[in-house]
Amino acid sequence: MYKRIRDLREDKDLTQQTMAELLHISQTTYSRYENGTLDVPSVVLIKLADFHKVSIDFILGQTDDPERCIGKKNSMQNKAL
Repeated sequence: MYKRIRDLREDKDLTQQTMAELLHISQTTYSRYENGTLDVPSVVLIKLADFHKVSIDFILGQTDDPERCIGKKNSMQNKAL
C-alpha cells in the first residue's frame, strides 16, 4: 500500500508537502504514511482515492486495476465471506 501511495504522488510530480497540505496534515505525517511507520486512517484513504481517482482497493494493493467500482456489480455480491 505504501509504495502505491508514493507512486501515485510521484506520477503527478507532487511533493509530500503538497499532498500534506491537500490532506490538511503535516508533511511528517504524510511521510510516515508513505514509509509505513504510521497507518493511514480510512478517512485519508478515501481522500487519496478521490484525489487520484482510483479505488481504495487499488491503494491497498487488493487489485492492480485502479478503476473505481461505482455503478458496477460487486463481484463479492451473493458470495459468502
